[in-house]
Amino acid sequence: MWDRKKSETAPPQNVPMPPAPQPVQTAPVPPRPVEPERRTGATIGKAVRIIGEVVSGEDLFIDGEVQGSLEAKDAKLTIGPNGKAKSGMKAREVVIQGQVHGDVEATQKITIRKEGSLIGDIRTAGIIIEDDAYFKGSIDIVRGAEPPQR
Repeated sequence: MWDRKKSETAPPQNVPMPPAPQPVQTAPVPPRPVEPERRTGATIGKAVRIIGEVVSGEDLFIDGEVQGSLEAKDAKLTIGPNGKAKSGMKAREVVIQGQVHGDVEATQKITIRKEGSLIGDIRTAGIIIEDDAYFKGSIDIVRGAEPPQR
């Protein structure tokens, strides 16, 4: 077989060798804190007062005061614990934790939480009124669309 000479395998004497790579030291990464569930959609804060018409294409959380009409046809409308609404409202789903004075219409359901109050008429497919909630008005339960006749 072929035999190399010592001079062929040794590196040249005048060429400096690159330094050996040093291991990268990283600080330990602390675990991420679990974030609370975020609300999706728009929020009207408790320091906000709106007089007029509010129309939303996304879920709407109201913790302020609204006088006028509220509409979120394909979304959930929530009146928060500090929320006050003197208006009629229409939405896919309505949750009342604050005070509402006006008629409420929902295509799916209306929920009045124990701390909530509603003075007005309801038109919906489903309703939940928790113990200690206040409600004064009438309820009209609307059935879903009838199947087509054959």
